[in-house]
Amino acid sequence: MSTTGRESIEAGRATLEAFASGATAEQLTECGEQLLDVTRFLVDQPRLRRALSDPAREADDREGLVRRLIADQVGAAATDITATLVRGRWGAPSELVDGCETLAVESLLGAGAKEGTLADIEDQLFRFGRLVDGDAELSSVLGATGTDPKGRAALVERLLDGKAEQVTVELAVAACYGIGGRGFHASLEHLVEAAASARDEAVAYVTVAGPLDEAGERKLAAKLSLVYGRPVGVKVTVDPAIVGGIRVQVGSDLWDGSVSRRLDEARQALAGR
Repeated sequence: MSTTGRESIEAGRATLEAFASGATAEQLTECGEQLLDVTRFLVDQPRLRRALSDPAREADDREGLVRRLIADQVGAAATDITATLVRGRWGAPSELVDGCETLAVESLLGAGAKEGTLADIEDQLFRFGRLVDGDAELSSVLGATGTDPKGRAALVERLLDGKAEQVTVELAVAACYGIGGRGFHASLEHLVEAAASARDEAVAYVTVAGPLDEAGERKLAAKLSLVYGRPVGVKVTVDPAIVGGIRVQVGSDLWDGSVSRRLDEARQALAGR
């Protein structure tokens, strides 16, 4: 994202934070849902998003246009945040969409923080992702591109109804539309990390051949926290295909001590002789 785009998001974030300081969790959830609606509206209206991000138009004109269009459709908070965003300068129309989506996610996570459920939201998103990954048909349906995301969103709502926090459901539904242009699976992973970041944590994706007990998870989390100088939450996936050892990924850092990797290296070395 361009420097001007980041500055414009910061301006919108300031408006969101001013609202959040006196808002309830329910109000923040509603604001986040409405900002997602605005995001989808902008995605569907390419001419409009170009007009709202056109630096040749006066900021007052851009703000007036968006207020006329959405003021009767969303609440005052979502309208004010969107108005702040369109007053900013953007490197491309797509950055305006990304900015609105970013603040929608932050509003929803802010609701989780108010309710003290951020850790639950993070865990539920991760577990839902693993559930989807473990079902080839479901993974194919939710990961499909080029189809109407509304059907996939309705499926996710049915799957999570009564089984997860409302914020979790809203974020998982948002993943069906793609977060920042990502596919469904990458969007879920991004949201897990965003929830962790909201708690000032990093996320370690750990793959092992067999289950880790609680003591083992705590020990690994403590070691990784020392390495990164901040709390690190451990998300464990059991995959017998790695045979043994452990694979750990934190952001772009990957430590692969799995037996399967060492066997692959041995095979490659023998093939090169």
